[in-house]
Amino acid sequence: MKPIYETTIINTGGRNGEVHSPDNIFNLDVEKPAALGGNATTATNPEQLFAAGYSACFNSALELMLEQGGVNFSSSEVTATVSLYPDKENKGVKLGVKLEVTVEGIDRATAEEYVQKAHHYCPYSKAINGNVEVDLSIK
Repeated sequence: MKPIYETTIINTGGRNGEVHSPDNIFNLDVEKPAALGGNATTATNPEQLFAAGYSACFNSALELMLEQGGVNFSSSEVTATVSLYPDKENKGVKLGVKLEVTVEGIDRATAEEYVQKAHHYCPYSKAINGNVEVDLSIK
């Protein structure tokens, strides 16, 4: 299958390194958070990067579903909180995600309907379905 879009990011140093695109348009330092034994820092970490990507992708899917449904709304916002939890199966860690969604200008029932549609449409939601617990809430 031919991709619609693809991108490449390179990491060196794992959680204590950097990430960059081959053309260096995207370039960030990565540090282990203090909660995982790292130092207080202004660098990013993999969980923040995942939260940024998921919130942007989910909000785009939500707005597309609302537009396709002919729903007039004034704005939408998605806050993604990505957590690491102990994984009892292999004594490692696993991801959990909480998505808090706000859609201004529509009633709660309509927002709930379209948040579910977005969750079924969003490529991030599809990718982690059955692997990562996602808690959806409407603000």
